Amino acid sequence: MIFKDYKQEQDMEIEALEAILMDEFKEIHSSESGLNTSNRCFEITICPQDDEVDDSNISSVRLALIFSHTENYPDEPPLLNLKSLKGIHTSDLRALKEKLEQEAAENLGMAMVYTLVTSAQEWLSERFSQDAGDDDEEEDEAAKDEVIIPHGEPVTVDSFLAWRERIEAELALERAKLMPDSALAAPKEKRLSGRQWFESGRASAKGAAMAAEDDEEIDEDIDFGDDDFEVDEDDMIEHYLTEQTES
Repeated sequence: MIFKDYKQEQDMEIEALEAILMDEFKEIHSSESGLNTSNRCFEITICPQDDEVDDSNISSVRLALIFSHTENYPDEPPLLNLKSLKGIHTSDLRALKEKLEQEAAENLGMAMVYTLVTSAQEWLSERFSQDAGDDDEEEDEAAKDEVIIPHGEPVTVDSFLAWRERIEAELALERAKLMPDSALAAPKEKRLSGRQWFESGRASAKGAAMAAEDDEEIDEDIDFGDDDFEVDEDDMIEHYLTEQTES
């Protein structure tokens, strides 16, 4: 039977970890470890791997891997504990610890602490780079929600022409309502402009004459010059709109 010096193997692993991890590796008192042991305890600070995530994520998460060698390590797994140093939830620590304990069971018979450290680094990188990706997707969705989507039909040449024809037809109808029957029946070259008709006072005179028709009938021929009968459509529409507002 070959005698195995577990203590020597454990001391050699500690020396190797100190040389590799340097400031990230330190010995702590067993009372600080959270482990049920009086043996030497060590703490390793772990961050996501630098080439896997952005600097903002590296600075936002950090954990401590705490371990202690058991009597027959590495033929039996070490005691492990995890502690959040920054930005890691208890549920994440629990999931990572289960993963490391499973890997420790798969690596019995060889020094495994550095392997567990590397596995924890990879897990952090994957876990928190995924969170960063989710945040980016949420920002993209928020940006889409802020985009104002125009409603209605786009204006084209054909739709504009059709709209203009409809407006012109409506204006023509309003003009017809405003003009007296005699002006509408007159030849085009003898029609009064809207302004001339309203400013001449004949519109009010016509209303007064109609009220006085109980006793006699007024029949007055009005002779207008050619210049007096040109239709001013814009003035007529303006006057109509003013009347509508006042009423």
